[in-house]
Amino acid sequence: MTKEEIFNKIAAIIADRFEVDQSKVTNEMNLQTDLDADSIDFVEFVLELEDTFGSEISDEDAEKLNTVGEVVDYVVAHQTK
Repeated sequence: MTKEEIFNKIAAIIADRFEVDQSKVTNEMNLQTDLDADSIDFVEFVLELEDTFGSEISDEDAEKLNTVGEVVDYVVAHQTK
């Protein structure tokens, strides 16, 4: 899966879960400040990412993910070959 395809899937998840226009999702978007995501929202988002991309994201790694771009890079680096 290409980085663009991964970004588009993540943007769709964000648009659905946080009720934002998908076209407004950028790599620089901060998950907590721009989306006003609380800890429960974030955990549910991470679980949905795991289901969508078929890879586990440790709690330690999830805590380091602040922007959409960081999430995309993480998925790219950890996708199953």
